[in-house]
Amino acid sequence: MILFRYLSREILLSMSAVTLILMVIIMSSRFVKYLAEVASGDLAPDMLMLIMLYRMPNFLELIVPLGLFIGILLSYGRLYVDSEMTVMSACGMSERRLIAYTMIPATLVALFVGYLSLVLSPAGIEAYSKLVQDAKAADSLRLAVEGRFRVERGSGRVTYIESLDRESGRMGNIFVAEPVPDSRDRSILALVRADGGRIEIDENTGQRYLALDKGSRAVGEPGEMDFLMTGFEVLGQWLETPAQVGYRQEVDSLHTLELMKSDRPADVAALQWRVSLALLVPIVALIAVALSKTDHRRGRYGKLFPAFFLYMIYLVALNALREAVANGQFPPMPGLWALHGVFLLVGLMLIYGPDLWRRRN
Repeated sequence: MILFRYLSREILLSMSAVTLILMVIIMSSRFVKYLAEVASGDLAPDMLMLIMLYRMPNFLELIVPLGLFIGILLSYGRLYVDSEMTVMSACGMSERRLIAYTMIPATLVALFVGYLSLVLSPAGIEAYSKLVQDAKAADSLRLAVEGRFRVERGSGRVTYIESLDRESGRMGNIFVAEPVPDSRDRSILALVRADGGRIEIDENTGQRYLALDKGSRAVGEPGEMDFLMTGFEVLGQWLETPAQVGYRQEVDSLHTLELMKSDRPADVAALQWRVSLALLVPIVALIAVALSKTDHRRGRYGKLFPAFFLYMIYLVALNALREAVANGQFPPMPGLWALHGVFLLVGLMLIYGPDLWRRRN
């Protein structure tokens, strides 16, 4: 029992350190990405922290298994280099007992990852998708930024607002430039300048549009002299309709019970993927136990790179197989379970293969 507590503590401490470092790296990169979208006007500033919170379970379900894998390699590698494993073996701890001791914390981690992938991650993705869609479909003032040019990716429209009162919704000194087709299917430019404006909703269609007050509109091809100039008291411009989420994000936001009731290939693949993230944990733990064996000459980091490379092959192949099942290119049964069987066999061969080879020779 003392050895079990010692090994479990070593694994969990190393796993926690690796997971924390990986989480900081991933969250930092995503934070920079979302911050760039805020700066460009694609996201509202007050949504940033909520988005990071909603996406955290989705990041953790991928990072925690890798953290456990590297944690076992580092902790057991140190025990081999410091000859502690040799002492434990001399005291009667067999390889089977080492695997059994390792599988107990690995099972707890698998249960945690299963809870993330089956419950928390779908709820987080659903909340994230709803937040982004509602923000883009709702009041566009949340995405407006004073004193900056904002480019709408779909239409190519460029908008500049000099001043903005978020309480009343009034804008001052507005400039809009957008490409428009002419009668000869050429792309010309429409330039609009207005003293003020506001966001309004069409009662019949529910479509939002920008109502501009007291300004002028110029339409023509840059570099040419034949611009059409028009003055107006009120001008309405339709706002960009938010893009629909992709099928992958839509499926990932569904509750697990909904996926279990569906027989669509994409839903079956998504359900197998969620279960696979938990099933992956004990399998990579078994592989890590086998690859953690080292000595003084090779050092504790001797097999770290090939082990990490093998893990990435496992994860990338799992993701590729999910796409194949979702697109009907691979049968749902055995589906992703076939790949787990292959890597379970790889783990068993890495552990027992050398002994079997020596016995045969």
